[in-house]
Amino acid sequence: MANKVPSFGLSHQGIDTDAVLHWNLGTPQLVEEALKRGEGLLAKDGPLVVKTGRHTGRSAKDKFIVRDGETDSQIWWDNNASITPDNFASLKADFMAALAEKKELFVQDLFGGSQPEHRVRVRVINELAWHSLFIRTMLVRPEESELAGFEPEFTIIDLPSFRADPARHGTRSETVIAVNLTEKLILIGGTAYAGEMKKSVFGILNYLLPPEGIMPMHCSANIGPNGDTAVFFGLSGTGKTTLSADASRTLIGDDEHGWSDTAIFNFEGGCYAKMIRLSPEAEPEIYAATRRFGTVLENVVMDEETRTLDLDSNLLAENTRGAYPIDFIPNCSERNMGPVPKNVVFLTADAFGVLPPIARLTPEQAMYHFLSGYTAKVAGTEIGVTEPEATFSTCFGAPFMPRFPWVYGNLLKERIARGGVKCWLVNTGWTGGKYGTGNRMPIKATRALLNAALDGSLNDVEFRIDPNFGVEVPVSVPGVDSAILNPRDTWADQADYDATAAKLVTLFTRNFARFADHVDQAVRDAAPRVGGGQQPQAIQETTIPA
Repeated sequence: MANKVPSFGLSHQGIDTDAVLHWNLGTPQLVEEALKRGEGLLAKDGPLVVKTGRHTGRSAKDKFIVRDGETDSQIWWDNNASITPDNFASLKADFMAALAEKKELFVQDLFGGSQPEHRVRVRVINELAWHSLFIRTMLVRPEESELAGFEPEFTIIDLPSFRADPARHGTRSETVIAVNLTEKLILIGGTAYAGEMKKSVFGILNYLLPPEGIMPMHCSANIGPNGDTAVFFGLSGTGKTTLSADASRTLIGDDEHGWSDTAIFNFEGGCYAKMIRLSPEAEPEIYAATRRFGTVLENVVMDEETRTLDLDSNLLAENTRGAYPIDFIPNCSERNMGPVPKNVVFLTADAFGVLPPIARLTPEQAMYHFLSGYTAKVAGTEIGVTEPEATFSTCFGAPFMPRFPWVYGNLLKERIARGGVKCWLVNTGWTGGKYGTGNRMPIKATRALLNAALDGSLNDVEFRIDPNFGVEVPVSVPGVDSAILNPRDTWADQADYDATAAKLVTLFTRNFARFADHVDQAVRDAAPRVGGGQQPQAIQETTIPA
């Protein structure tokens, strides 16, 4: 067996500790350690069930990037909070002191990125065994023969027990995610939510790859039986993971990818799916992963006596999650890679019930909708949300994008044009009225429309031009009820539809004002217009209540 302890140890990185170091343990050993240390429980079918405490999601307002000579002109500071080099130095010193006091530490050497030419070597140091299992599951695992000579480019130190001091460290609270792109070091403290590690690696690649001409993407991706790759952009709750896990197509990955000259490649080696109200009928492949040894379930409710899961319960969190190796999906790609795409799909859960279930986009419209990154929150998802609320997250992943959004937008536009890629806008939200009046778009209809788009048959049907958004909408599609294809016709009160559509167009226009000076005229002309007429006056906003 190959040596899993690298010759380039922690001491080479200036990390001084007398802790017992558990290097590159495998899944069984990490599960055993987590159980022994009381970090979680096994459910009856094998997954490890853990609780993350008060942080059941990302702490976006507690993430900082060090602002220095390297990053000052490169980072989109309107979107990323900064921390000074001096504050980071104090934080690092206190992290190192905390590390020195630990009796045991878990270390994983991993890759971010499946394409060897465009991956980053990442070392992750954890105080929790289940965190080590999580990140080993989520990133790309080196071959054992690669571990002995592994030398990290970036290092993540994750200590949930650490408490930041806002006065000393320049943080907002006791929780901190501090990213130093010059020192290639990320410090995470005060939160046990494991997704912070995963998204930190995503942020690294989103910074490193654009200068190489590689497009980093917050998307899922799969391959059809004829070798045609599709990528699916979408914010949380739009169906990105569900729709990519299609038994008729080969899964490349569910969340983070790069688009190089030769491939779509997964940044990860695992999937991180929402578990709340997971359906064995609608998501059979993901549901099956909840019954496998090696899956980590976060904040999923379980009967501690029978060890039976209750996937419908949000007692601990609405954002219940499951992390599992990608090969738990039966039809996954062997190398986590596929050919460059033929189709790009933008998923949006439109709670206003205005957008059609599917529409074809020009390259300029694709860039417009990519930079907009629209979806909608619905009543009950957050305190104070009582009506549908438009949410715009540029690039469908603004919290993870360190560079200016037009950097990513121009890369996408170039790659779409170069490959003659077909682009689609798919509404997985509401039809027949806004949230509270209409109904959720039927998943069977969404899958049928997507299949028609991906197999090319949708290109042969008749299209109409949507009067508000200017996109091409199919008039009829075999096997799909034509009534849902024109959203206006599904509303009982069509005057109310017109008023709601005008409101949504206004929200799009206001949001896009901040990008208008950074895109060409053709992209500006792709903006929606009320009834195809004059655009409303633009103002800057990112999230605008209905």
